[in-house]
Amino acid sequence: MNTNRLSPTIEKALSDQMNKEIHASHVFLSYGIWADDKGYQGIANFLYRHAQEERNHSIKFMEYVLNRGGKPKVDAIPAPPADPESLTACFDGVFKHEVDNTTAIYRIVDMALEEKDWATWNFMQWFVQEQIEEETLASNLIDKLKIAGGDRATDESLFTLDKTLQEAPNDVPLAQDATGDNP
Repeated sequence: MNTNRLSPTIEKALSDQMNKEIHASHVFLSYGIWADDKGYQGIANFLYRHAQEERNHSIKFMEYVLNRGGKPKVDAIPAPPADPESLTACFDGVFKHEVDNTTAIYRIVDMALEEKDWATWNFMQWFVQEQIEEETLASNLIDKLKIAGGDRATDESLFTLDKTLQEAPNDVPLAQDATGDNP
């Protein structure tokens, strides 16, 4: 008896989104390494935490597909983009990835609505809300950098921005604390 409660179309879209979240994690990890190398440890730490959060999102998609009787497919993850040329380019890249992710989330919501897959539609509402927070966070990064002076910011302004992001609340679990039950 087939116990898969997902249509092939929805199952593929959810698997694709799982992989998209993993890619976003790699992008933010790459940006974090770039920031760390430039001496912005606070910004790097912020980006590393964001990378972990994106990985956690991918796990949510994986678990949902498995719980609905499907089998998510892990695809090759594209390489992250080249290092940003500046903090502005870095923060703009974060925002662009979040907007792109929101668009993909909305597509799945539309598909679930069209197929009357209410379980998936309900599951996706968490991500709709999360993307509001993610886009706001990314937009706030851009605003903070602009207030600091953008790419012409003084060392003192960048130091303050870096310190502010270092002290931002850490609500993302660290990778070394992950377990099979708590990815």
